[in-house]
Amino acid sequence: MKPTLLTAIEIESQLANLKDWQLDSNKINRKISFDNFIDAFAFMTRIALIAEKMDHHPDWSNSYNKVSISLTTHSSGGITQLDIDLARQIDANS
Repeated sequence: MKPTLLTAIEIESQLANLKDWQLDSNKINRKISFDNFIDAFAFMTRIALIAEKMDHHPDWSNSYNKVSISLTTHSSGGITQLDIDLARQIDANS
């Protein structure tokens, strides 16, 4: 069973409790800067392990000390509670 899409009101309510996440159509996005490449890569490694346990993986990119993250539940076609839960984990580990 695929996860249920959140309503616009649910998404806005959840975003109010997240750090620096922006709504962009059917995704939530965040950009994070670190002191250097090693710190950025270490962060991505921590999140990769969490995402794998959740079986929910971010779309992301890294350029030196910056990580750009986009979350959406592809199987549902938009934002679900899985995205919010992963965003919380990302916030807790950044």
